[in-house]
Amino acid sequence: MKEKKLIGYVGTYTNGDSEGIYSFQLAANEITDVKVAAALENPTYITISADNQFLYSVIKKGEDGGIASYKINENSGELHAISTQLSAGSPPCHVSLDDRAESVLSANYHKGTIDYYSSKGGIVEPALSSVEHHGSGPHTRQEKPHTHYAGFTPDEKYTIAVDLGIDQIIVYELIHNQLIEKSALNTAPGSGPRHLVFHPNGQWAYVMTELSSEVISLKYDKDNGRFTQIQAISSIPADFSENNQGSAIHISSDGRFIYAGNRGHDSIAVFAVDQQTGLLSFIEHTSTYGNWPRDFVLDPSENYLVASNQNSSSLTLYRRNCETGKLSVIQKDVKVPNPVCVKFLNLL
Repeated sequence: MKEKKLIGYVGTYTNGDSEGIYSFQLAANEITDVKVAAALENPTYITISADNQFLYSVIKKGEDGGIASYKINENSGELHAISTQLSAGSPPCHVSLDDRAESVLSANYHKGTIDYYSSKGGIVEPALSSVEHHGSGPHTRQEKPHTHYAGFTPDEKYTIAVDLGIDQIIVYELIHNQLIEKSALNTAPGSGPRHLVFHPNGQWAYVMTELSSEVISLKYDKDNGRFTQIQAISSIPADFSENNQGSAIHISSDGRFIYAGNRGHDSIAVFAVDQQTGLLSFIEHTSTYGNWPRDFVLDPSENYLVASNQNSSSLTLYRRNCETGKLSVIQKDVKVPNPVCVKFLNLL
């Protein structure tokens, strides 16, 4: 049986050779057909609706920033612009959707804010709620709040913001279209939490820290929307003393393996998840064969993983062993200018 071609997208920085969002195809152990799918400025983070109908991207336009949405042609991968919502100042760094693509969240690193939008038929409406964080941390990069992630809990009862600048994971409840703080967890001072993923059981979550290069394991109480930390484990070798900044974190759909990106060490750390306790144990580091791996993604079959090396303008493709979690490189130096975020169309 012939392997189905998978369509993926790459969000980029356009301060170099990039023109915007790129698409590519994955089949027969190879990434091919890399091309511009949509021309826009700094689409650094993208997300795709569960039904593959729409792609949402952060966008910069002149002195403004915000969210843009596109209709996806599932056959060709082409993107057709359908809406944009902008506000004054720096653009967001992260965007996420609920399962029905009716609610959109963005996180703004420079402003230290999260914004909530409604979306109808892929058209993003003006922001209904915006929350600005306050505070600072001990690290030189923590002079003010730097919100790096905003997403939904598995039951979509609450929303979550992860703020690198103030070492906090903040849970919000949406009441009458307004984000109201429910709880907050303080991580270790100077850790700089960046991104979060939930375990499929909804009882555990994992946070990648950028400044301390750790994965933090959390227990989550869905009844009261509170996190409790149960572990912090390093994502880099103990003897690595050069600059490293943690980047992305992802989990396999069976909840058995966590993958964490290291910029500087230029690797992906692989961890096994204890299915009784939620605690992590280290498996291996795998080189990304490039410079500054900003993000990576498991393909829908989870037989592959694609890493994006921002500073070397390249993608690296791995075969993933679904039983051991380990990665084996099968293609490297796939040219995409200044890649940041990688996403695939979902298997329906």
